[in-house]
Amino acid sequence: MTACSLIDIPLLRPDRPMIFVAAAVLIDAENRVLLAQRPEGKTMAGLWEFPGGKVDENETPEHALVRELREELGIETSPGCMQPMTFASHPYEKFHLLMPLFGCRVWQGEPQPREGQKLAWASKHEWRDYPMPPADDRVLPILFEML
Repeated sequence: MTACSLIDIPLLRPDRPMIFVAAAVLIDAENRVLLAQRPEGKTMAGLWEFPGGKVDENETPEHALVRELREELGIETSPGCMQPMTFASHPYEKFHLLMPLFGCRVWQGEPQPREGQKLAWASKHEWRDYPMPPADDRVLPILFEML
């Protein structure tokens, strides 16, 4: 049996809304994943994360990722290329984040930083070299076992 974390996750409060984002674990032919560094001026600037973003109203997480990957990285893929991997549920100070993560191995184009972020391809043994927001960090052990 796997040990669980004793992190106390409080109930959702009216002053802490639920934010629904989707993230993509882009996996290249060498089993490395693409990480994006949050640019200056954004919350948690300097931390590394999986690309993605907010899911708009009446949008599926897969469609949100197709849109976000086009906007953030200039690559094209389709909802059918998104394979569910895991999810994160994490309380931040001002909101609670719910983030499904989807693996993606098929896209067209070369990822380019279109929003001032830095990009890095990292093998699973290098992930700890990239400080991440708590929600992303919590899923690393699960992803490590999958890749």
